[in-house]
Amino acid sequence: MPSITTFSDMKRYSTKNLAASRQLFESASSKNSYKPYTFVSYSSKDSEYLPYVLKVLTNHGTTPYVDKGDDRLPTPPSVKTAKILKDTIKKSKRMVVFVTTNSKDSKWVPWELGLGDGSKSNYDIALFPSSEKGYDTQWLEQEYLGLYSRIIHHTFQGSDKKVWMVYNHQDNEAVALEEWLS
Repeated sequence: MPSITTFSDMKRYSTKNLAASRQLFESASSKNSYKPYTFVSYSSKDSEYLPYVLKVLTNHGTTPYVDKGDDRLPTPPSVKTAKILKDTIKKSKRMVVFVTTNSKDSKWVPWELGLGDGSKSNYDIALFPSSEKGYDTQWLEQEYLGLYSRIIHHTFQGSDKKVWMVYNHQDNEAVALEEWLS
């Protein structure tokens, strides 16, 4: 299997990029215009790495949605939070789950993935796995995570240039991330 993105790859991006991604979503989803967006599920313990994921997705043609900064969501989370997230997932074109070792301990990530699985095809959901070491993927082999393709930075066969792609590890096939998001 190709290696996955490491945390050290992601550290060069600061959390201030998260606010910019939030503004992109708000302008794209204003009441006068609708642009398909990608719901991004993540553990709050991985917030420092989230701007990197959002930058990759934005650079490849989508408007990512993250709950952080969504002023519709009450604090602390409540039933209203669950209803809003459920509706947002259902309306999204694609779903990306930022998966790390923290994901299994999150209350929200498995629930959001389950909602996405119930309202989308497997093609519309991709994992964006990351770990301390790119070859450390044993934790990624949880049974239900094996259903989904993975976003990786790798080369297509016959090319020496790395690109972002959605890799179906079961069929050993990939599609360019930009194409998958369109």
